[in-house]
Amino acid sequence: MELTQVTPISMQTAQVTQVAEASFPTEFGEYRILGFEGRGFDRSDPSRIEEAVVLRMGNPDEGPAPLLRIHSQCLTGDVFHSLRCDCRAQLEIAFREIGLAGRGLIIYEQKEGRGIGLMNKLRAYELQDAGADTIEANEQLGFESDLRDYALPAAILRYLGVDSVRLLSNNPEKVQALEDAGIQVAERVPCIAEPAATRAAYLKTKRERMGHLFEEV
Repeated sequence: MELTQVTPISMQTAQVTQVAEASFPTEFGEYRILGFEGRGFDRSDPSRIEEAVVLRMGNPDEGPAPLLRIHSQCLTGDVFHSLRCDCRAQLEIAFREIGLAGRGLIIYEQKEGRGIGLMNKLRAYELQDAGADTIEANEQLGFESDLRDYALPAAILRYLGVDSVRLLSNNPEKVQALEDAGIQVAERVPCIAEPAATRAAYLKTKRERMGHLFEEV
């Protein structure tokens, strides 16, 4: 089956617009919530308007590099508390660390299932139940292992005047993508969930086949 291919994004044609901002109290502290629209960032349809949410604590553009979590939407984990993945755990780690620091950013993107969408993600679950790992399942559905890019988050950071971050991530591709976009990653801060048997194979695939950086699981 032919795989869906990644195509480059031209930053000369892509643009980002802030459309809303409001107070946003959470159990982890007081944030501001900002809504952004990006045009020209969708690799399959450059005319589509893509949306992202930013949770901002303090003034990340003032002082040393702030903590940053770029989080891809995971309905099953973030909302339904799935233990097939570590998504919700990583999001909560980011909330806690930013709350302790008193400043930082969470950029929440609509990139369900590493960019394949919710229904395809559930189809991938079915294939995984039959023995495929997360990469094999995506490929059997005709997708690459990870269709995400981080051009929109990088553009949002530039819009907010943030040019250096401490990135809460285990994914070296996020580090490289931000630095390629001109955002300095002053530090990669590990974001490691507690071990769970239900996600051991998932994390093993991340580590061994996708190069994510964390301890043995």
